[in-house]
Amino acid sequence: MATTSQPLRGKIACKKIFWAVLPHACFILSLVIYAFLGALMFSHIEGTQKVTLSEEYRTFLQNLTFLARKLSDNVTENEKMFKKDIRELFSTADPVWFINPEERWSFFGSLFFCCTVFTTVGYGNTYPVTRIGKYLCMLYALFGIPLMFLVLTDMGDILATVLSKCYNEFRKLQSKILDSKLCSGSTCSKRNELKSRAQSKIVINEPLTIMEVLRSQSGMKRRLVKYRNVELFEMLIAREKKNTQPARNKSMERWSSCPELAREKAVSRVIENFDKIGKELEKLDVPIVLMVLVIFVYISCAAAILPNWERNMDFQEAFYFCFITLTTIGFGDTKLEHPKFFLFFSLYIMIGMEIVFIAFKLGQDRLIVLYKKVISFCAEKNMPSKKIYPK
Repeated sequence: MATTSQPLRGKIACKKIFWAVLPHACFILSLVIYAFLGALMFSHIEGTQKVTLSEEYRTFLQNLTFLARKLSDNVTENEKMFKKDIRELFSTADPVWFINPEERWSFFGSLFFCCTVFTTVGYGNTYPVTRIGKYLCMLYALFGIPLMFLVLTDMGDILATVLSKCYNEFRKLQSKILDSKLCSGSTCSKRNELKSRAQSKIVINEPLTIMEVLRSQSGMKRRLVKYRNVELFEMLIAREKKNTQPARNKSMERWSSCPELAREKAVSRVIENFDKIGKELEKLDVPIVLMVLVIFVYISCAAAILPNWERNMDFQEAFYFCFITLTTIGFGDTKLEHPKFFLFFSLYIMIGMEIVFIAFKLGQDRLIVLYKKVISFCAEKNMPSKKIYPK
């Protein structure tokens, strides 16, 4: 009997894990599919655009040719003026003029652009040029940004649960270490004796049956019959309620053996998981200093790895780039030479944005508490003092 029940228990445990992981997997999978569809769309629209020479580009080439001829006449006298003029000329140039659309809007480049759109980073070095691409970018961001925030909130719940459990376990371990240091032999024995005495005084009273209650009531026969019937009726109702509760549990166990009802029960659990999104993040209560330390360590690890494939970055530049990315500021002053390698870094961005999001949420809660204290303090100061009039 035990051998047949073990595989059944394993299947039930696997089903429970499947239905518990399903909502989180659906969110992540939908975001990945949304990013791939956007990459195919933008690579087709922006990558196949025809390069047309605008009037501004022709004027730029004419001014550049004029400066080159002017420099060739007298190199020594016009060298400083040429540097100044060439800087001013290139400041008016559009970067799109010097980029091949097929190279910029490849599949990986378009996928990188989609990630910068729905994460609200927006570096600015890649942007749609065509009118259709701009309209589709607005529509893509309109649905992609809420989906990204939903994934952040859902994954933030998991991360908040892990952080809170780790912090609570650390506090318990810290309290045990402090107790072991402060507790000597005599004091510990006294504490244990007090605990054992307190536990020995605890008496668990089991519920009595109706007959035992009636036997214990010695004055029951002396009372009037009318009041005695009322008390008996109330006892019977209370006893019936206690007896019906286990029967419901047994009936639910019989219903759970039916696969249709079991499936409906699992679906209801999945719906409850959707409704609980963001609840664990609201319950999180860890020190804000701990979250800042976690962010610093997290960014430092990436800043040490990123210069391995981005040769134009050192540790400080990579740290600055990761901070600007995870906080979704995205100035665009630091450009990436290999966006293909950075796409493998997308998981790091997702987790890092969740950590920063949790830190911002904790900081917001602390600010609200501070504002409440300030407002209550100001209200107490402005309250009129009570005047005591003589009798």
